[in-house]
Amino acid sequence: MKALIIADLQNNNLAKATQKVITVASALSAEIHVLVVGNQTESAATSVAQINPVKQVFTVEHATFAHPLPEQLTELLVQLSKDYDYVIGSDSSLAKSTLPRLAAKLDVMQLSEITKVFSDDTFERNIYAGNAVQKIQSLDSKKVITVRTSCFKEANTQQDAAAISTITFTPSFQKSQFVSENKSQSDTVSLKDADIVLSGGRGLGSKESFEATLNPLAAKLNAAVGASRAAVDAGYAQNEQQVGQTGNIVSPKIYIAAGISGAIQHLAGMSKSEVVFAINKDEEAPIFQNCDYGVVGDLFDVIKALEAKV
Repeated sequence: MKALIIADLQNNNLAKATQKVITVASALSAEIHVLVVGNQTESAATSVAQINPVKQVFTVEHATFAHPLPEQLTELLVQLSKDYDYVIGSDSSLAKSTLPRLAAKLDVMQLSEITKVFSDDTFERNIYAGNAVQKIQSLDSKKVITVRTSCFKEANTQQDAAAISTITFTPSFQKSQFVSENKSQSDTVSLKDADIVLSGGRGLGSKESFEATLNPLAAKLNAAVGASRAAVDAGYAQNEQQVGQTGNIVSPKIYIAAGISGAIQHLAGMSKSEVVFAINKDEEAPIFQNCDYGVVGDLFDVIKALEAKV
């Protein structure tokens, strides 16, 4: 059996999510190949070729793939998937838009955001905002899978570099085109990669208060700044800072929830954190049933005291 992993790139470099997907593929009885698609793939291909147990790396370079679109990537994968038993991607926006399309084209079941591998055909995933766990078995000859990367460790064992080959491919799908993108500039650590996440809720009162209260402590802790959905909806934080079922799924070593009550959809995004520290003035807040340490008190006083100690 063979598995094809779709690599994630950040600024043409290999993203950590790819290493976590390799961890998942390592639990299968399959030879692991990795597909690197982009406009400048050399650095990412070299990096992934050194990760055990990758056996083969394929690169596809085309100007269109500087900003790959799901329709065009699906077109490529339909061709390549003929030789594979598994096609696996991360929980990135691109993979989650592409792989269901591929599954539909191949007329097979889509296995979304798995959190555990039991065997070559049986997996686990969360449903109902993490309130239930579903064990699923797929009897399809080809399995198309996305992975909830926050549930897995990075594969980083070094090896002699795997072979790297180039595939020539020109997308023919022209009904959609990349136009532009606007990326917010931030000096803070990425939510997905941070060891510590400091998140704020609606209790911070305003955008100015949110930033003035959390950013100094986050800078001292080298932490990423997250937010509850309520804080984002109120305009205190950006959409990309949202932690929860409809935002980012994070699994840091330490998660600090300041002024967050603990709604189900928020808990679904941070429940895999190793240690959860909650601050809330309401001692009945649900977050206290889902934390390792909790402080009942005014979050401004507690954050100020924490900052002084750090």
